[in-house]
Amino acid sequence: QVQLVESGGGLVHTGGSLSLSCVVSGRPLRTYTMAWFRQTSGKERELVAATGSGGGVNTARSAKGRFAISRDNARNTVYLQMNSLKPEDTAVYYCAASGNPSPTMYSYEYDYWGQGTQVTVSA
Repeated sequence: QVQLVESGGGLVHTGGSLSLSCVVSGRPLRTYTMAWFRQTSGKERELVAATGSGGGVNTARSAKGRFAISRDNARNTVYLQMNSLKPEDTAVYYCAASGNPSPTMYSYEYDYWGQGTQVTVSA
């Protein structure tokens, strides 16, 4: 059984930085496209960034230039480095795994999800 466990969320001031981690167990990370999504109350879950098992990175327009996704297959860990944080980045951030080799933006293509970690950016 595949499990994803996120860590690294918290409270930060505007302009600050946070680094999220997601450890995958059950199958080798290299076999999955990995992504970070986020969700706020009453809104759809949206892609932040994805890194494909076949290569390539897909980053949301709102995150470009500020957030970076990376993966360490040897450690079975995916990271999301978030810089220049804004209050509108406040959300629950979820790690997700997909068997699609491309870094797809569609949440329905992701088979496994973590429990989520809260990120709060104060003004």
